Amino acid sequence: MNDAIGLVETKGLIAAIEASDAMLKSANVTLVKQLNIGNAFITTIIRGDVGSVRASVDAGAAAGAKVGEIISAHVIARASAGLMDNF
Repeated sequence: MNDAIGLVETKGLIAAIEASDAMLKSANVTLVKQLNIGNAFITTIIRGDVGSVRASVDAGAAAGAKVGEIISAHVIARASAGLMDNF
């Protein structure tokens, strides 16, 4: 896999929806999954090329912070092939 993986974790559904919307509109990325971790924590996972994922995560974190709480935002560039097998 040559793709990067981006993750944005929010506290609350509204922040997760706002962040996801901004992430998908800002760059050519694909939504992999949204994980409801519990206690209102939601992690959104996206995939795409490194530049697009980085721009997308930045946009999602900024948009989500306007309406809720961003816990974490992270980009894994050139993720190993087996990393996404669990999703």
